[in-house]
Amino acid sequence: MDSKNPFFDHIEKKTNVKKEDIFSLANSVSNADFHDEKTVRDLIGQVAKLANVSVPKEKEDQLVKTIINNNVPLNFSSLSKMFDQK
Repeated sequence: MDSKNPFFDHIEKKTNVKKEDIFSLANSVSNADFHDEKTVRDLIGQVAKLANVSVPKEKEDQLVKTIINNNVPLNFSSLSKMFDQK
């Protein structure tokens, strides 16, 4: 990934997340074992911290189960529904 790409500057402005942090997260995800519960929970925690949001325990458990079981939807609509569930 090219850190000088204006796309990343745009993301940084929109999210208030430094592009260096985005690259660091991307690097950790590229080598992650998504069948390991601790790894998945750590990644969820990293993303939540970067986004400055809290993830309730129930939502974290649901995300972990979904990711470990490889049931992650591949389209935005399904992902959005998953995150909007109460």
